[in-house]
Amino acid sequence: MEKYICQTCGVQYSEREEGPDRCEICSEERQYVNPEGQTWTTHKELVQSSVYRNIIHEEEEGVYSITTTPKLGIGQTAYLIQKDGLNILWDCITYLDQETVDVIRGLGGIDAIAISHPHYYSRMTDWAEAFDAPVYLHQDDKEWVMEKSSRLHLWEGESMKLSENLSLHRLGGHFKGGAVLHIEKGTEGLLMTGDIIQVVADHRWVSFMYSYPNLIPLPAFKVAEIVEKVNGLAFNRIYNAFHHVVKSRADEVVRDSAERYIRALKGTLFTT
Repeated sequence: MEKYICQTCGVQYSEREEGPDRCEICSEERQYVNPEGQTWTTHKELVQSSVYRNIIHEEEEGVYSITTTPKLGIGQTAYLIQKDGLNILWDCITYLDQETVDVIRGLGGIDAIAISHPHYYSRMTDWAEAFDAPVYLHQDDKEWVMEKSSRLHLWEGESMKLSENLSLHRLGGHFKGGAVLHIEKGTEGLLMTGDIIQVVADHRWVSFMYSYPNLIPLPAFKVAEIVEKVNGLAFNRIYNAFHHVVKSRADEVVRDSAERYIRALKGTLFTT
């Protein structure tokens, strides 16, 4: 029996004799199946290959990025957030070796894991076991959980407090339960967005999509809803899932970007 990992998205499945016929997450329009066909790996194979390692970098006080090199699966970055005496892992990555465990334990371990949406579920149950931590996912995305665990906690509604200055907010959009993590620091607050709000190549802007690899946009009304939901949050910076950062005026960037996006959908931004 093995826990098989989809090589395209990096999500791990419950133990079974052989890999499933298809990856449920990659088989719908927000993701994709490798044109060469569905392939699987295991954690043991990844570690024994000696190809991968995790780079842990302090981005700023209380924020550490964790990125696998070379790229594995989607290639997202996870973040270890230190606030209110807690260590919160925001989003998750597939690769986890003993060196990573040792470094994170040296930083105080992980008290809880919170994940923005199913594309980053990866090996969340194994991370939870390694650090004896609960995992918080939004109830609206429960159908995408491919590995059941008693450590998974489904939260409901529009927001959830993790501590005095840490809170989860459901924005929807990319996924119905798509969430962001807000870190209160007065006017210098942070918003960890995964790709529910995506920092684009020009870091002065963000964008919003139903499917990023297949370029399916969100409707204008949904983008307007997302902006309305974050309007009440104080944040100056955004970290996305791919190590891109809006370093200042992030609240204004979200509003300006949404206005541009909606004008483009309505055909009033440009002539072509």
